Amino acid sequence: MSSAEVATNSIDPPAKKRKIATGETTPANSVSKANSVMANNGSVVSNQDIDEGLYSRQLYVLGHDAMRRMATSDVLISGLGGLGVEIAKNVILSGVKSVTLHDESLCTFSDLSSQFYLTEDYIGKNRAEVSCQFLAELNNYVPTRAYTGPLTDDFVKGFSVVVLTNSSYDEKRRISEITHASNVKLIIACTRGIFAQVFCDFGKDFVVVDTNGENPVSAMIANISKDEEGVVACLDDARHGLESDDYVTFSEVQGMIELNNCEPIKIKVLGPYTFSIGKTSDFSEYARGGIVHQVKMPKTLHFASYVESLEDPKVMITNFAKFDQPKQLHIAFAALDSYMKDKGKLPRPWNNEDAETFKSYCEKSVNNFKDAPELDATLIGKFAKTCRGNLNPVNAFIGGLVAQEVMKACSGKFHPIEQYLYFDAIECLPEQDISEDDCVVKNSRYDGQTVVFGHQLQKKLGSLKYFVVGAGAIGCELLKNFAMLGVGADGGEVTVTDMDLIEKSNLNRQFLFRPHDVQKSKSVTASKAVRRMNPYMNIVPHENRVGPETEKVYDDNFFEKLNGVANALDNVDARIYMDRRCVYYRKPLLESGTLGTKGNTQVVVPFITESYSSSQDPPEKSIPICTLRNFPNAIEHTLQWARDAFEGIFKQSAENAAQYLSDPNFIERTLRLPGVQPVEVLESLKLALVDERPRTMEDCVSWARNYWQEQYCNQIRQLLFNFPAEQVTSSGQPFWSGPKRCPVPLTFDVNEPLHLDYILAGANLKAEVYGIPQIRDRETIANMVKNVDVPEFTPKSGVKIAVNDAQLMPNGSGGGPIDQDKIGQLQNELPTQEELAELCVTPLEFEKDDDNNLHMDFIVAASNLRAANYNIPPADRHKSKLIAGKIIPAIATTTSVVAGLICLELIKLAQGINDINLFRNGFVNLSLPLFCFSEPIAAPKLKYYDKEWTLWDRFEVKGEMTLQEFIDYFKNEHGLEITMLSQGVCMLYAFFMPPVKLQDRINLPMSEVVRKVSKRKIESHVRALVFELCCNDRDGNDVEVPYVRYTLP
Repeated sequence: MSSAEVATNSIDPPAKKRKIATGETTPANSVSKANSVMANNGSVVSNQDIDEGLYSRQLYVLGHDAMRRMATSDVLISGLGGLGVEIAKNVILSGVKSVTLHDESLCTFSDLSSQFYLTEDYIGKNRAEVSCQFLAELNNYVPTRAYTGPLTDDFVKGFSVVVLTNSSYDEKRRISEITHASNVKLIIACTRGIFAQVFCDFGKDFVVVDTNGENPVSAMIANISKDEEGVVACLDDARHGLESDDYVTFSEVQGMIELNNCEPIKIKVLGPYTFSIGKTSDFSEYARGGIVHQVKMPKTLHFASYVESLEDPKVMITNFAKFDQPKQLHIAFAALDSYMKDKGKLPRPWNNEDAETFKSYCEKSVNNFKDAPELDATLIGKFAKTCRGNLNPVNAFIGGLVAQEVMKACSGKFHPIEQYLYFDAIECLPEQDISEDDCVVKNSRYDGQTVVFGHQLQKKLGSLKYFVVGAGAIGCELLKNFAMLGVGADGGEVTVTDMDLIEKSNLNRQFLFRPHDVQKSKSVTASKAVRRMNPYMNIVPHENRVGPETEKVYDDNFFEKLNGVANALDNVDARIYMDRRCVYYRKPLLESGTLGTKGNTQVVVPFITESYSSSQDPPEKSIPICTLRNFPNAIEHTLQWARDAFEGIFKQSAENAAQYLSDPNFIERTLRLPGVQPVEVLESLKLALVDERPRTMEDCVSWARNYWQEQYCNQIRQLLFNFPAEQVTSSGQPFWSGPKRCPVPLTFDVNEPLHLDYILAGANLKAEVYGIPQIRDRETIANMVKNVDVPEFTPKSGVKIAVNDAQLMPNGSGGGPIDQDKIGQLQNELPTQEELAELCVTPLEFEKDDDNNLHMDFIVAASNLRAANYNIPPADRHKSKLIAGKIIPAIATTTSVVAGLICLELIKLAQGINDINLFRNGFVNLSLPLFCFSEPIAAPKLKYYDKEWTLWDRFEVKGEMTLQEFIDYFKNEHGLEITMLSQGVCMLYAFFMPPVKLQDRINLPMSEVVRKVSKRKIESHVRALVFELCCNDRDGNDVEVPYVRYTLP
């Protein structure tokens, strides 16, 4: 192969969605116009299908249009070092048309500290050619090829986006002149040790179709004034969420109909519920109703060329605590280009002579820039002494960020960087300079790291013992970063646990997995993958859930040997549990999370910072029950209603029936339930086992048809009988106004696809529950449903329908008298277990990602039929899955960013840094983009008497002692009178306890009291008990005190 020959991946995409995979780079504009339509920025929106199974979570971040534009974009990435491979990995996963990897350099030892696809076996081989074989496996839909020749003008012009990494100044200038003149988007990225630079030039007129990626807001209208400056007032149940200069349009306005479907109007916000829209005095008088809709307007940006912006840079701030630092770094990176051009190499690590020489280059460069600041000699010195470094966490952070900019350039989705961005992690450096001896190059895989931090820190990293909880998207990135850093590779150990198996939708962002890994263990597969990246890493995979049930595994012995924990979890409950374990064992915690393009990191340091649980987000606002039952006004309401219907029909009712069939004591347990729950359960059983028990597929279709009639016709007719369309309230206002939308009953039509969708899905799911062979042929089901007898319905007087949740309270499960006669009647009507011996009922677990199980088919049909009742715009399957499935939008770029940031905190912890001012919590939003960094919040201090304490403190008490001795110990030793004492949910002692009960336990050993009260034995692995105290001081005042760790003998 000649040096300029292209190496193409041999992995073909599936035939149905195969793309051009030749050895040539095909420009985006060569796509046939017959199969595409023009979009912004000269891109095209292809009609080609998107594999929603693979790109599911990313689609919820970007949307279909942006993904289609990306699928027509050819990307060139030059430089396959640690930064280049991070960018390439994320861009390939994102689903662009093709990626070409360019590099003329050969692999060296310094690459191995962050280039995760290179090992010692590849030293001396071309980086692009080696990397291509691994990167090509990431996404079968993206042809990936290596190119090792020069970047000629014509070659560069064939791409939609060009990315240069760690290129020379001459190369950057030459390529930028080509791209700027040809409207090819250019991104220049450079990482040097703990410092980084990103530059974007997307052309003279770049159109952003959506600047922030947030869903457009809408709000219901209470009033619109007829005035020179019309004011819109929204209902006060929720803020409108708009900002001044937003654009809006209107629908369903009665009276002032001129506003309906009007051209977008620019607004001025007057308050959380009001805004002005300009002149409305010529419009009709407002009557009632209406919805305001935010409209996303395109924004055109004008980018300067690289050479123009170099002298007068437009810089985006990433850290407002370092407001002036970007200008310093702009000078430093420019001076480094000059230094390397003159000397052909970078300054030597921690070498004072080279640092001084570099400083002189900076002093010369100052004169080339407008408004140049006075040089910060300390910062410039550290830049010079560490710029030979090649750090994985910095490359991971910048690699994720740059990949997102590539996606913006391809799609016009989200606001790009204008135009420079600088980043540093100077807080990671040790307080004292490292000696040159400690950072001498040893032809080691960690050379790129030791030239920054020295060999002593590398030894510490290798000896670390860490617990990574989760091997999903963040977990994969963390493990890769740990492998590159050498964590657990020199006497240490990394334990990773994840109880999940790999699914197809994981492959788009969990880059350690491949299609052939689907249904394999995440933790085991990820461990094998990172061992290939760093064979020296000692990693132990587990497949356990973390929680009280696995504390036999993750016990005192396990936690006490750890140096720290890294969470890679996707739910708050597990995070809180691990946080509490870390507080108890006094271990550092690295916490990170993502939501679409948003990400956050938090470092928890024992005795210094607050814990993860110290502050929490407010709970999600729930939908009122009455809104769901009778008064929906948004598609979210109908989808939640549909999901509740699925759970009630196919899971909860079936679970009751299955337990009745298998558990002889089920009825006895049911009768002990509080309130009206026994009646509700028995009625559910009678429906499942008697009234609605199907025996054939025809029965299932009959049930589905009659259930359709009840839900979408009869109940609506009853609702309108109680509250007619023209009804007014006691105040004279229309009842059906504001958030209450007046419904209309539906008439079943077998020829309506949505109606038949519901019957087909509902009938087959019912059949699945009862083990009846399914029939999925639409024509057969349609013929069956035509023969179903549907009883006539007449609305009844006296039926009570709650208008708000307060009216529901008396009918809740805890209230109302128990109807024993009804309970007895229901029991008598149930068949015996012997009579049902041959029946098998299988409850269904909702699974949103299986397109063949009909779960989402039922949800979509049920929701959109309900939406038709209330004239609510329907939702397609994609949106319905997001809402009903409670899917968290996710994208590989954000995951890479947060994993990189949190691993910088790991480096600080490994050094033993204990200054809170040097740690950083981070929040990023790559769509804006926005970066916020702050010192962690210190652990709040509390006090009793003159003793200060935080959540990290506790009383250490060595047992065994009796309850009385325990109480006396705190009174004598600490001057505290215990008024209440608990262990978990068990109250062991209280000052108001009846004397008989107190006398029964006061002289028992504490462990025996726990056993007696909890009615459980203490497990053999438990070495200590945790007690919570309520105490009075000597003056009788309540005081807050730490918990007690009571060590068992």
